Amino acid sequence: MVITVPVLTAGYAAAVNVAAFAVMAVDKSRAKKGAWRISERTLFLFALLFGSMGIWAGMYVFRHKTRHLKFVVGIPVILLIQLCAVLAYIYWIN
Repeated sequence: MVITVPVLTAGYAAAVNVAAFAVMAVDKSRAKKGAWRISERTLFLFALLFGSMGIWAGMYVFRHKTRHLKFVVGIPVILLIQLCAVLAYIYWIN
């Protein structure tokens, strides 16, 4: 059985978004407990690695980082840029 590039790409996107969502859950839990937190840099790194949908979903599901302007604006901007890049790639390969 041969695994194609689109299948690998979809698998990567699913895995990184699930991980990003989980990281938001862990950071929110730590915030409630007053424990050591996951850095904002790490959260943005997950978003930049195509986990922006997971971070964005986690923001609103867990009500976490929704008062921070750099997250409220930055994460959707990253997501929009990534969606444009994916659409451009799809357009150019066909």
